[in-house]
Amino acid sequence: MDEIIRNTVNRIFTQATRSDSPGSAAGQRQKQMPCPDINAIKAMLDGAICKTHAYYFEQQYGDGYWWYELESNVTITAEYLMLLHFLGLNTREKDRKIANYILNKQRPDGTWAIHYGARGDLNTTVEAYFALKLAGHSADSLPLCKARNFILENGGVEGTRVFTRIFLALFGEFSWRAIPSIPVELNLLPSWFPINIYIFSSWARSTIVPLSVVLDLRPVKPLLDGKGVRELYREPGRLPHLTVKKLPVFSLKHFFVVLDHIFKVWEKFKLRPLRRLALKKTERWIRDHQESSGDWGGIQPAMINSILALVAREYNVSHGTIKRGLKAIERFTIETDDELVLQSCISPIWDTALTALALEYSGVNKDHFSVLQASKWLATKQIFRKGDWSVKLPDLTPGGWAFEFDNSWYPDVDDTAVVLMLLYRHMDKEFISPENLETGLRWIIGMQGNDGGWGAFDVNNNMRLLNQLPFGDLEAMIDPSTSDLTGRALEILGLAGYNLSHRVVKKGLVFIKKYQETDGSWWGRWGVNYIYGTWSVLSGIASVGEDMSKPYVRLAVRWLRTTQNPDGGWGECCGSYEDSSLKCSGQSTPSQTAWAMLALMAAGEGLSVEVLRGAEFLLNRQRTDGTWDEEEFTGTGFPKYFMIRYHNYRNCFPLMALGRIQSLIGQQGAKH
Repeated sequence: MDEIIRNTVNRIFTQATRSDSPGSAAGQRQKQMPCPDINAIKAMLDGAICKTHAYYFEQQYGDGYWWYELESNVTITAEYLMLLHFLGLNTREKDRKIANYILNKQRPDGTWAIHYGARGDLNTTVEAYFALKLAGHSADSLPLCKARNFILENGGVEGTRVFTRIFLALFGEFSWRAIPSIPVELNLLPSWFPINIYIFSSWARSTIVPLSVVLDLRPVKPLLDGKGVRELYREPGRLPHLTVKKLPVFSLKHFFVVLDHIFKVWEKFKLRPLRRLALKKTERWIRDHQESSGDWGGIQPAMINSILALVAREYNVSHGTIKRGLKAIERFTIETDDELVLQSCISPIWDTALTALALEYSGVNKDHFSVLQASKWLATKQIFRKGDWSVKLPDLTPGGWAFEFDNSWYPDVDDTAVVLMLLYRHMDKEFISPENLETGLRWIIGMQGNDGGWGAFDVNNNMRLLNQLPFGDLEAMIDPSTSDLTGRALEILGLAGYNLSHRVVKKGLVFIKKYQETDGSWWGRWGVNYIYGTWSVLSGIASVGEDMSKPYVRLAVRWLRTTQNPDGGWGECCGSYEDSSLKCSGQSTPSQTAWAMLALMAAGEGLSVEVLRGAEFLLNRQRTDGTWDEEEFTGTGFPKYFMIRYHNYRNCFPLMALGRIQSLIGQQGAKH
């Protein structure tokens, strides 16, 4: 039997080499690749998979879920320290632990970066510097001296982004007049009006609405004892301001900066008849959008800015709404004896669904206690109330899942699809009714955009000019349809029985084909980057029954083959979002290798040389406890500007990929 499998691999290897044009990159690289030892892979698979199973069984919480760290950059924790100081709730112990965390993340050149391996970032370094000063560190200390040199060499405080400026302005270290305006009256505009809060992405909306109150009331808590950061200004006596000098006259950015100047003049007038009404309505919106658990929007910016807005409206820190909000933020923290870090978000539903799927993909019976507990817990997290998405879709029945423990206002397509992938395997169980499964699926279908694709939290949220606003310096003001989410939606539709003849699937395929890159890959919005997008798409179109021998599919397969690293893995750096020449360039990582393998297997390349070499890469780098090391950030919050390291990705996706390999080898052996 082993000899038959070896011959099968050799045959696939030969066919794959011939399938590429003579002299092509794929052909050349494949000729250099030794044929993997299938027997060695088989011998290692069972033990490797069992070790990861044991790790996950040990890690599962009593209620049935898994929950792992979601790491970003130090600004999230630095801003938490700033909030505590602004509210007068800081303590020496918290200051010490947060400062330790920030210092431990400082790079040898004195800077802080937005992800592992990135160059120093001005905004992140300014916020870290300010937080350390608030915590009592001297400007003369070596870490701050090194940071200050970098800051001044790279534009000083004057060159920082909007959010950094806002936190400095709260302490009188930056002028509110030099920050773009968000007229609070905007919140009064009805949803049918061309400009209203629901044209923004959910994360922008849940942040901007409370921030409009802060920008209107402009609270300041002056600093004492030399904790300010005037030394970070290149020109301390000059007011930074938004300027149009370097902008093309007919550009959108030029227009919006001029408009901001008009707003600034208007804000000086006392006669603003709707201002008081707008403040009251916005305050009500903020309070209505707080979860019973205290959360707002499931993300740090929405939570911190909602608290700041209510405090600016003279809510005392002992007020129940504020206390619940602060408690919710505390639940996002990870604390040890020496450090305290705040996560930008938490991902228990995402972690649980992916982990349970990985266990099932790798041979754990669907009736195993661990998988059943996870599935039962997830079934209880379905959301049956209407959220912000319903403003555009008032007739759509709710039924999605969110990312966090508590976020009923903002379920998302990605989590809903992955949870349903698991629960559809358990539709015979009493803990999930067929009606609820159908409701969840119908919610996903209802969230399909007019372009045939899917966004994350809203439908048709694609007014791209919003990213040109002075406030939109993270280019994240909208939530348009993306290839990776469209692939995910198609994957669950296929599992639920939808095929190429259904109109929803047809529209999705039109979107997929429209946004394929010329080299065959797809851009990834929520994972780094083209490897992630290509995996999501190939998995999705295979699920709905696409002919995987079609030229556009084979082009994607060829791209994956040519981008495999010499060590057998795949890797892509976060820099590929800024520089397309870095596409699929980077050190091999376990998560990205697994995505590439899963993509190739979805395209029918299950026992190809590339997939088996990927398996060798994963097997040879597994730790004795069943996990993998991965320092790289392979997730995204906002491409280019805010990257994420999901600590579960390095383990759940390799387990999925190895499980699929094990199954394919077993099937191949059974045939003979």
